[in-house]
Amino acid sequence: MSPGTRHDGSKRRRWPWFVGGLVVVLGVGGLVGWLTTSHARQVTLHQAEARQGAASHGSPADGRPAPGVYAYAGTGTERLSLPPLSQAEGPIIPGTVTLDGARCWTLRLDYSTHHWQTWHYCLHGTDLWETGGQTWQLWPVGPLNFTNTTTFVCAAGTMAVPAQASPGQTWTSRCTGTNTSVTGTTVSSGPYRLVGTTMLSVGGTQVRVVHFHRVRTDSGAQTGTETADEWFEPGTGLPVRLAQNLRITTSTAFGVSTYTQVGTMTLRSLTPEG
Repeated sequence: MSPGTRHDGSKRRRWPWFVGGLVVVLGVGGLVGWLTTSHARQVTLHQAEARQGAASHGSPADGRPAPGVYAYAGTGTERLSLPPLSQAEGPIIPGTVTLDGARCWTLRLDYSTHHWQTWHYCLHGTDLWETGGQTWQLWPVGPLNFTNTTTFVCAAGTMAVPAQASPGQTWTSRCTGTNTSVTGTTVSSGPYRLVGTTMLSVGGTQVRVVHFHRVRTDSGAQTGTETADEWFEPGTGLPVRLAQNLRITTSTAFGVSTYTQVGTMTLRSLTPEG
């Protein structure tokens, strides 16, 4: 499918705004009494490979990464202010690459058993565009599990890795999407800047990477800011390192709920481990 037309979402949309439903079901006092520590656990490479099956194997020679399950080492924390919940990411985060057609591919990160996210990329000429993605998240509250899915699609030209660019060059990112727990649409837009080229250690080997800085402002059904630094392998577009900081708020009948996510991760090997 051509860039900008795939309706399976975009980056960094992970907002479980089920707050009103929780309060209705449990009541204010009951809600506080039922809050528990999250049971989120690390997803193993074997689990990620078993889920993906035969679709995770192959060896393209067309500017896309080899499909399979990669391993990222990283840590992160996700928090809700209302109700007051938190859960951890990592310390190993499987990253599954799946090829899609002749020009596109998808990266899925399993932050934990309670949170996964996909990015969909397509080659447009020799540039790599971000065309969409999806996020799923689960929050346990007492005996109940509440899930949330966000789906975004990005405008044509939303850049991931340009074939040629100069440090300081900036593009505009714009993605629009919906959330299963929120009425209306959210627009996420802002500058995407090439910082430059540097070297990072991947599995003890120095690898040349391209560094970008992204800032997005969210408006509409949900509001907030998303900042991220991303380092890509230029030959394949495979993310080598990610550092992100999100702060998203939603107004509910019971007050404003704020979702935050802060974390970093680095690839362990440029070849699939699963």
